[in-house]
Amino acid sequence: MNTRILLVTAALACTGFAGLAQADDTTSSQAVPYEYGMPLHVAKVVALTEPTTLDCKVITAEMKYIDTSGKPAEISYRKWSDACSYQN
Repeated sequence: MNTRILLVTAALACTGFAGLAQADDTTSSQAVPYEYGMPLHVAKVVALTEPTTLDCKVITAEMKYIDTSGKPAEISYRKWSDACSYQN
């Protein structure tokens, strides 16, 4: 009986710690809007994302990267959608 209670308690504690780790990870990722002349110091680009659209219009894209000090960073910027490349 004591072993069962100990195992259930340990499982609940591990689940709680995993939930805290995921919650902390998602709040730290906020894209900073790019401003003209802003220094970026990009060492490595991790991901480029943008919303898909069939219309040629200005959209907000995001870039996740590792800066020169080794810290992950995220920036958002405005650009023409990829649909503009395919329209006449």
